[in-house]
Amino acid sequence: MEARHESESLSPPQIAAIRRSMTSGRMALTRRSLLRAGGAGAIAVGGLGALGGCGIPPAGRTEVDNASDDHSAEEKRLAFSNWTEYMDVGKGGRHPTLDAFQRRTGIKVKYTEDINDNVEFFGKIKPQLAAGQDTGRDLICVTDWLAARMIRLGWIQPLDPAQLPHAYTNLGKPFRTPDWDPGRAHSYPWTGIPAVIAYNKKATGGRKVTSVSQLLEDPGLKGRVGLLTEMRDTVGLTLLDMGKNPETVTADDYDAAIARLQKASDRGQVRRFTGNDYTGDLTKGDIAACMAWAGDLIQLQSDNPEIEFAIPDAGYMTATDNLLVPNKARHKRNAERLIDYFYEPKVAAKIAAYINYVCPVDGVREELAKIDKTLADNPLILPDEEMAAKSHSFRSLSSNEEAAFEDKFAKLTGA
Repeated sequence: MEARHESESLSPPQIAAIRRSMTSGRMALTRRSLLRAGGAGAIAVGGLGALGGCGIPPAGRTEVDNASDDHSAEEKRLAFSNWTEYMDVGKGGRHPTLDAFQRRTGIKVKYTEDINDNVEFFGKIKPQLAAGQDTGRDLICVTDWLAARMIRLGWIQPLDPAQLPHAYTNLGKPFRTPDWDPGRAHSYPWTGIPAVIAYNKKATGGRKVTSVSQLLEDPGLKGRVGLLTEMRDTVGLTLLDMGKNPETVTADDYDAAIARLQKASDRGQVRRFTGNDYTGDLTKGDIAACMAWAGDLIQLQSDNPEIEFAIPDAGYMTATDNLLVPNKARHKRNAERLIDYFYEPKVAAKIAAYINYVCPVDGVREELAKIDKTLADNPLILPDEEMAAKSHSFRSLSSNEEAAFEDKFAKLTGA
């Protein structure tokens, strides 16, 4: 394998963006944030120190052999690292889907909820990956931007499609072709995380808010609009509203979107840029309408019937958390069997019913309806064809592009 010499050190705006994301943004969403909010400050200091000071990884030699001697046949086990509260939980704190997999296959799963955020977790495994050593994990789950970096650096093993019949067949169309992993050669999504529009009907006087144009230009919403601190979501939604494609965004397109957002901010249209702390303001009506993450809205709507959401006609943004097998994992075949298992509709339905994020598995609706028909009918969990067709992802950025884009966004938000 050829050496990688790409510098991955982070600029101050990139570090600031990651800190925002960890403490209040997409890395601190809903169910997960409840259990890890207390440690966010310590994580930010330790994780960002490793990432910003040393780079991801240090510039220079990162040549490693991503193949490994697979011991799956003789060692019926695997180690799986995931986020907190990202797996179904049953009596006694057990995980019913994992228990069923172990009974079926005889493979013992060591399941660890040791991913508190992407940066901190990467700090744990970076030394072994950089040295071409086993991380002690056969399967991990990280967000798309970090998955892209790790694949680009050659630190993730390619998956064998022959071992993934359910995953290959049942992967939803919107998730099949990320530019950072063409053909899903190295990854399969665990969940999708949509960014859409939400509004409080009481605060808007009963009016619907269905577009970014309304957020940025409707005088009736002046001073009561919330935009997200996640650059890819806020700029991506704005680009779509302008008829631009986030998958092919140019520097000029990006600058035009920033200028439009700046104009709205200068005019006093925007109350503030928020992480998922918009939820309290939206519920109270201090924010009448905002950009929002779907994972928050299911709970918000159950607590407050005045909360509505809208999928803009122009489209919406989706990010993903993804399953990957790191280099030198001892049990790649066992990990592939587990990935494929999660893509069986009956199993995927149990996961979706518990975590309430977008399920990337086709054919799951009937199984989810057996568990909870309300969830099966919720497009924030199972987008219908019309909604799925409107899903977009921000294209992969080089380290230099990301630094430049985050710098401009930081100036916009005052971060």
